[in-house]
Amino acid sequence: MTKRAHNFCAGPAALPTAVLERAQAEMLDWQGKGLSVMEMSHRSEEFVAIAEKAEQDLRELLNVPSHYKVLFMQGGASQQFAQIPLNLLPEGATADYVETGIWSKKALEEARRFGNVNVAASGKALDFFDIPAQSEWQLTKGAAYLHYCSNETIGGVQFDWVPEVEAPLVVDMSSDILSRPIDVSRYGMIYAGAQKNIGPSGLVVAIVREDLIGHARSICPTMLNYKTAADNGSMYNTPATYSWYLAGLVFEWLKEQGGVAAMEQRNRAKKELLYKAIDSSDFYTNPIRPAARSWMNVPFRLADERLDKAFLAGAEARGLLNLKGHRSVGGMRASIYNALGLDAVEALVAYMAEFEKEHA
Repeated sequence: MTKRAHNFCAGPAALPTAVLERAQAEMLDWQGKGLSVMEMSHRSEEFVAIAEKAEQDLRELLNVPSHYKVLFMQGGASQQFAQIPLNLLPEGATADYVETGIWSKKALEEARRFGNVNVAASGKALDFFDIPAQSEWQLTKGAAYLHYCSNETIGGVQFDWVPEVEAPLVVDMSSDILSRPIDVSRYGMIYAGAQKNIGPSGLVVAIVREDLIGHARSICPTMLNYKTAADNGSMYNTPATYSWYLAGLVFEWLKEQGGVAAMEQRNRAKKELLYKAIDSSDFYTNPIRPAARSWMNVPFRLADERLDKAFLAGAEARGLLNLKGHRSVGGMRASIYNALGLDAVEALVAYMAEFEKEHA
């Protein structure tokens, strides 16, 4: 069996080894058809079956109500920053946005290109180390929707609660979808770039309540209209077929693991182990208020940043990869998505203790 490194990359992120092995086995000959999935027509009976099963498995994993459409689109979450206001923000209306870090800021800045945006709350005054309490939010009466990012991949801040507002909730769950159970019915729309907990990059999954579809601006391009995707089974054009197929394999793997409830237990154990190692040390720090700490992306700093390069070099030598923090914040970051096992976090914590003993 091929030795695999522990990959802490924030995205494109680690995929389950079992999924990659199955894809490898099916690469040249998918189920005796004599061709690869990436060579199939997206209109073929075989690929339509792959796509339908992927959607059904995702619906079962998240218990998606029947009055929600599940769309598999291209462009990633960043394209949704424009696509959402083009579809959900009527002329003259206002959308509320909550700013908790870099990704939510990018979303609101893009939305401003298409309509009125009210920043209902911002964590800027908190250095984005916490999420403003909802009692402090300045909401717009009759807002078209409220947008927020449930987990900020770069800053390591995560909502552990769901906002209670009158407007439809639109949430970017790119970093934490499928990591623990959610109540889909509380949201108007959930979207997620695939390359963290779903599959490879190039794909975005959107779960959209049906009553929100069909109201796109007249200037909305056909390809960006949710109705176009919904009416054509996400196949108005040639979709990202191989990414869709791999996402389906990930959904199957998740079901085999026990679903999102089992993932919650697994992810809780991983994040508690890592945060305990950080908090019990004077050598490592994490600045996020504990109640707002991410389960998926754990940033941390060394007491002396001059040791950063040595830490990263030692980590890589031990097969602990991609621990360098985002260029905008520095330090370290361990992304511990579903595909990363507890053994990876145990190996990281052991190395952190070893490095501290040597350099403290």
